[in-house]
Amino acid sequence: MTASFIYDAVRTPFGRHGKAYAEVRPDDLAAFTLRELLNRNPDLDPALVDDVLLGAANQAGEDNRDVARMAVLLAGLPTSVPGATVNRLCGSSVESVIQASRAIEAGDASVVVAGGVESMTRAPWVVAKTGKTYPAGDLTMLSTTLGWRFTNPAMPSEWTISNGESAEILAERYGISRGDQDAFAARSHRLAAAAWDGGLYDAETYPVPGVGLARDEGIRPGSSVDTLAPLQPAFRQDGTVTAGNSSPLSDGSSMVLVGSDDAPIPGEPLARIAGRGVSAIEPEIFGIAPVEAANRALRRAGKTWDDVDFVELNEAFASQSLACLKLWPELDPEKVNIHGGAIALGHPLGASGGRIIGHAAHELKRRGSGVAVAAICIGVGQGLAVVLER
Repeated sequence: MTASFIYDAVRTPFGRHGKAYAEVRPDDLAAFTLRELLNRNPDLDPALVDDVLLGAANQAGEDNRDVARMAVLLAGLPTSVPGATVNRLCGSSVESVIQASRAIEAGDASVVVAGGVESMTRAPWVVAKTGKTYPAGDLTMLSTTLGWRFTNPAMPSEWTISNGESAEILAERYGISRGDQDAFAARSHRLAAAAWDGGLYDAETYPVPGVGLARDEGIRPGSSVDTLAPLQPAFRQDGTVTAGNSSPLSDGSSMVLVGSDDAPIPGEPLARIAGRGVSAIEPEIFGIAPVEAANRALRRAGKTWDDVDFVELNEAFASQSLACLKLWPELDPEKVNIHGGAIALGHPLGASGGRIIGHAAHELKRRGSGVAVAAICIGVGQGLAVVLER
């Protein structure tokens, strides 16, 4: 078996729900980012891309009908380039990178573009079909932006709670206070703003033409415990989880160029994919599922937490991220999300995994060497992680 490498990664700046990308279709977002990735690698013949694997969590609106294949066609790639869309909810683009690396290591492919896209703004309202052609009663319209719909009544009620309620459960279980959460959120904004100001996202982001969004739209540089304190609990009347210490609804796209060691891609890889891990847990505590996923990925990479230089942990909620840190006692919290996280940068579900993996790879190149972990929690009780090495 050959090894798999990340050669490049690019993403759009992430937009806030209903803001910068409100008029941009998700398939167009994906096509633009795919085209930009190939523009950045002009010596790679697009016809040599063996597959395009894109994650998308919704797939109920303009991202339906295999958005990966649609992006290939809209981006002007040869019609011989195939595309498949994968769905592991929030972890969809981590899943796409994992599938790409497996295909390469098994010898089934040499070059794969993996990534994801999500427009939570343009996610449609839907109505379930009934058994009767013309039902006599009223029908309920449901939003597909986030969370459960058409829930199977056979599911235990504790499994179908909102993600925010799950974040409250983790805060209670692990003794995470409102102040702890707000401090973590303020750190995310502060580090993200400093990273953008320092040019640390320049190598991996490219603005969508005609939109005018130059950096992630959700960053609030002035955030502090004091400015976040007045916000009211969002999920429980007496809770601690607020809009300020949770990731926002977002839109965006990310792409990662994955290849073998002898791939027809000029230039040096950013990093090697050294290990992969997937885990599952009770749905009501989904936020800590990345803990075991990362532990497994490290073991498969032949590494320990002592070897890890930094971690990209997707910040669905501050309480969820802090709970993971409590369960990784060997990990220095200062190594986590050193350039901010999803609370500040945004969390467009299908694209977030490509962001954390892509940023980790670019940071390894900037450092010249090292080991990084990219991990993400997934609603309904799953976690994914990838170990990168340079």
